[in-house]
Amino acid sequence: MNRAHRITLPLFVAIAAMSLGACKAGDKPEAAASSAPEGKPGVTVKDARLVLPAVPGNPGAAYFAVENQSKDVIGIVAVAVQGAGKTELHTGDMKVFDHATADPRTTLTFQPGQAHVMVFDVGTGLKAGAETELTVTFTDGDKISVPAKIEVMGAGAMGDMPAMGAASEAPKP
Repeated sequence: MNRAHRITLPLFVAIAAMSLGACKAGDKPEAAASSAPEGKPGVTVKDARLVLPAVPGNPGAAYFAVENQSKDVIGIVAVAVQGAGKTELHTGDMKVFDHATADPRTTLTFQPGQAHVMVFDVGTGLKAGAETELTVTFTDGDKISVPAKIEVMGAGAMGDMPAMGAASEAPKP
């Protein structure tokens, strides 16, 4: 081994060891922060499903229930669907609204013919029988993400929705 290799190799090993040590020290706080589960104490999102549009390029719809077992009123301001471009909160008569609330110890249900989420720009990767992720964002910034079953339109899906302009109960603002 020549003199340059005798100096270079230990120097390289020392620098590599210091770099790894610095990475490990820097990763611990970040890993702890990013590994915390999303959630909201006392609130559960369940029965999430995405109904694909009957005609490609048209919007689909998302339905789910939010159980508020907390002692506080909660507000929902957004819902995101992984694999879709945009979503909107809609009333049963297809009017857009900006938030919904759930009183303490109640369940707020997004379902056909009532409050629901219109899902636009549905990606071609979303296929019936698979799952995607649905994320509900609350007024305080908390989020809950849950798996959502992907279904095709049919009985019990969007087919139960009233025609545009029909009267229906609007969610509480």
